[in-house]
Amino acid sequence: MSYASNRKFITFASLWEDTQLKIDVIGGGAIGLLHAAKLAMAGSEVTVWTRTESQAKALNKCGIAIRDEHHAANVAKVQSAPLHSLREPQSGKGTQWMLLTVKQSDIDDRLLQGISLLAGDGGRLLCMQNGVGHLDKLAQALPRSVIYAGVTTEGAKRIDAASIDHTGQGQLFWGPMTAIDDSNNEIELFSQKLLSEALEAAGFHSLLSKDMKNRIYQKLLVNAVINPLTALFGVTNGQLPHDLTRKQLMAALYKETAAILQADGMPPVTDGWQRVLDVCSATEGNVSSMLADVRAGRVTEIEWINGGVCAIARSVGLASPLNDAVCAMIGGLKRQSDGDYHNDDYYNS
Repeated sequence: MSYASNRKFITFASLWEDTQLKIDVIGGGAIGLLHAAKLAMAGSEVTVWTRTESQAKALNKCGIAIRDEHHAANVAKVQSAPLHSLREPQSGKGTQWMLLTVKQSDIDDRLLQGISLLAGDGGRLLCMQNGVGHLDKLAQALPRSVIYAGVTTEGAKRIDAASIDHTGQGQLFWGPMTAIDDSNNEIELFSQKLLSEALEAAGFHSLLSKDMKNRIYQKLLVNAVINPLTALFGVTNGQLPHDLTRKQLMAALYKETAAILQADGMPPVTDGWQRVLDVCSATEGNVSSMLADVRAGRVTEIEWINGGVCAIARSVGLASPLNDAVCAMIGGLKRQSDGDYHNDDYYNS
């Protein structure tokens, strides 16, 4: 479609010509604060929706302090409020984008109610979770919103409620996961263009993709190997393949997971095993999110990563003994922890 030649598009453009892009970031963890800070510094109107009033107060007072790989620090001014403070649906705007950056374990009825109020009469929700299973749940809960999936390789570490380290640049693939009505197609294309430009202006390398299921499965393949095994062995990403026994287990888990995902439509990945090793090398000093959760006594994402692989295996009629085993072992770590798991990082990814 030629934007310049389409009269309807020109109407949209003139309507929103002076409208600042409004972005609601749901989640005050590392990835949420990273995107909120960089988008705000590039000129977008950003609101961060948190779980706690204390984090919202800190963000409103101090902004987001972001330190890059070269230790240069900047502060981004944002608005913030607890998501539970919403009491009625917000009026929808054609330029509204919501970025959902919480962990899978945080997507419960309470959160869905808050997102529904925030979305109002529509809106666009870009979901940036690890694992699978959440997109259908969100689509059912938000029938008037357009659901987008995002896969990012950005690295970030939250220091406190209002500061983060940007530990590594990556790439964001994103695209729609729900059907777009023909009557709204041009509006949706324009909204995609607005977000693409905002992300690029903020310094993110983003690519709009029509193949998001494959992108999600490729990341799931990496996460299903690295996350549970680092958590079980208590090692960093870089240490994981340095022991022969651990590396053999990695390879076996990779082989089983790849076969399951390919049976559900993922094209064969010729360099997939090497990609797993490359991720371990590139993030050698990183503690995986699952290991961090185990150490902190929080709910892990095992149900949506390896548990998601097991569910896919059942749907295509394959066995998943290794994925079943790591799910059970991570569950065993949970039972050995002192008391029940508690999730102090609700709304934080």
